[in-house]
Amino acid sequence: MSNMHKAGFVNIFGKPNAGKSTLLNAIIGEKLAIISPKVQTTRHRITGVLTEPGYQIVFSDTPGIIDPKYKLHEKMMSVVKSALEDADVALLIMDAKDSLQENLELFDSLKLKVPCILILNKMDNVEAADMAELLEKAKAWGKAKAVVPISARQQKGIKDLLAAIVAMLPEANPFYPDDTLTDKSTRFFVAEMIREKIFQLFEEEIPYHTTVIVTQYQEKETLTKITAEIIVTRESQKAIILGERGKSIRELGTQARQEIEKFIERKVFLELFVKVRGKWRDNDLFLKEYGY
Repeated sequence: MSNMHKAGFVNIFGKPNAGKSTLLNAIIGEKLAIISPKVQTTRHRITGVLTEPGYQIVFSDTPGIIDPKYKLHEKMMSVVKSALEDADVALLIMDAKDSLQENLELFDSLKLKVPCILILNKMDNVEAADMAELLEKAKAWGKAKAVVPISARQQKGIKDLLAAIVAMLPEANPFYPDDTLTDKSTRFFVAEMIREKIFQLFEEEIPYHTTVIVTQYQEKETLTKITAEIIVTRESQKAIILGERGKSIRELGTQARQEIEKFIERKVFLELFVKVRGKWRDNDLFLKEYGY
């Protein structure tokens, strides 16, 4: 620990489809943030800690920047706001095929007070000539200390990005022990994994009306017993998640259990219940109870 000389908080901002969570997972080398092609998958601030000889970076993946429609959205945006205030370096990530102008306007609206790196993600989807032109335009913005093209999914450009970040970090002692990966609990990740499967298995509005609470997490001798409640806003949504004769919830349970077993490296007994809480996304008491 004595040779550690750089450390800082690096927060990731961008639109919901920019690939923030994929980037966090690629950097940390572990699946900390759940991923789905649907927008607004990330609701919490997920922390990932990268410790290497000479530096420690505490990354935060924040919810995608949206116009709030519910109290839940307002809570998500207040997470973004607090992340703006405690960053040493900001990573501004955008999809390379998305409108540069729109993204730059969004980043301008953040009114950053810290140095930032502009990341052009999904470079593998763009022709080389177009990429070169985009890079020129992105550099011409003039507000980023560095512009780095990457493919988070293919883990291309990650080393260049880390070098750019480390160059901007303040000199400081590490904030966490060397073996820390995150500040979130296992229960939190279990709930997130179940929620990820809901995003993957169910269509339309179902995932957005749903949250997951782990009510029991017991480590027994041979397995871990987990009970979780899936909260929805309407009876019709409960019926869809249960499926005909419980078919859908069984499929959800199987997929979630396999993912959790990989994560905690233990056999899991998973029990899922579905509860209806009308308008929970607009109810301060429910939001607090559900960890928002």
